[in-house]
Amino acid sequence: MKHRRWWIGVLIAVGVIVNYLDRSATSMATKPIEGTFHLTAGQMGIVLSAFSWSYALLQIPVGAMLDKIGVKWVIRLGMVLWSIACFVTAAATGQGLLLLGRVLLGIGEAPYFPAAVKSVGYWFPVAERARAVSLYDAESKLASAIGAPLLAFAITEWSWRGGFIATGILSIVYVFVYWAMYRDPREDRRLSQEELAYIEEGGSQEEGQAEGGLWRNLGHLLRYRKVWGVFIGFAAYAYSFWLFLSWLPGYLENQMHMSVLKTGWFAAIPWLVGFASELFVAGFFIDWLVKRGRDPLRVRKAVLVVCLLLGLTVIGAAYTHSPGWAVFFISIALGALVCTSSIAMSIPTFIAPKGTVGVLTGFLTFGNNAMGILAPIVTGFIVQATGSFMDAFLCAAVILIIGVLSYAFLLTDLDRIPSPDIRSGAAPEAKVPIR
Repeated sequence: MKHRRWWIGVLIAVGVIVNYLDRSATSMATKPIEGTFHLTAGQMGIVLSAFSWSYALLQIPVGAMLDKIGVKWVIRLGMVLWSIACFVTAAATGQGLLLLGRVLLGIGEAPYFPAAVKSVGYWFPVAERARAVSLYDAESKLASAIGAPLLAFAITEWSWRGGFIATGILSIVYVFVYWAMYRDPREDRRLSQEELAYIEEGGSQEEGQAEGGLWRNLGHLLRYRKVWGVFIGFAAYAYSFWLFLSWLPGYLENQMHMSVLKTGWFAAIPWLVGFASELFVAGFFIDWLVKRGRDPLRVRKAVLVVCLLLGLTVIGAAYTHSPGWAVFFISIALGALVCTSSIAMSIPTFIAPKGTVGVLTGFLTFGNNAMGILAPIVTGFIVQATGSFMDAFLCAAVILIIGVLSYAFLLTDLDRIPSPDIRSGAAPEAKVPIR
């Protein structure tokens, strides 16, 4: 049996690396940008959050667009736009153009993760789905790990503008690679009939869209308690994730008094830990347990709850003045938290009715990226008011506790939600009870 599906998984994973290099470039250039445009920490927090303004608002619409138009063309056009956004940022002459570049980047990158989830649903059987999702989702942490020193070097050698030009060129290269390689399974000529049968018999999502419009399908999904359980838990994780993605370099530079280049190496360590833990714990370990007969829901809930609790070690970073101990505590927190990400991202492929994976994923990533707006701004103004990151880390810990409670009590099962058509056919006027 050939393994075309895993080549598609690698293609998606490479795109995540490019995607995150683009979005994390501003974080690595925090200090030079503040110096160029004379920005306060609060103003820089607004710049860091601008990416998520458009990214978050577009998650639900792009999810519906993916269900209607399909993965291939939506991602192709999005990648072209996000490449242009890198060059717009490099050419910025003030805070206004910086914000414009970040907003454009958010528009271009908005479809990528919902599309990745939808692609995995098409290309992978249920038994391989944890590994498939962790394969690409873990790359967001690897990108931050390898990107931190690489971007730090580029910024040091070529200025912060040169760093954005470099990520723009890399994005253009990936546009051509994706354009040539990606197809859905039934139109991919490189996919053998044997592998296609294996994928479909293993429980892959059906291609095609659901009947009814975006708001009808979304309203149907929101009647289920488990949807809210994943939404709240994923958003709680996201607050800490975006805090680290946006402010970890600034924390090391300002509070630990490191140079940009040294910050790049220190900031890489927690992301490397996160990459390894997500790939092996959220990917191989979960699939291994499920194949040995363990209950899929109990396995996933246990990892979700335990890992969010381990994320509370971020409190340790709030009280230390040692760079080594700070990186140690953040590495434990981030290494645990990221394991919850790919699990949450895989849940729509289990519970969403045919043609609504994009809508449900868009809803989840909307909540995730709403935290991408909130976390950088709240952190920036807390640091500006107190001169310290201590209260910012404590705020993240409180939000993580809310996520633990959500996963523990609202995520009730992983059964597929009945389609709106089946429900309306069975009882046209009846409301679907929350499970």
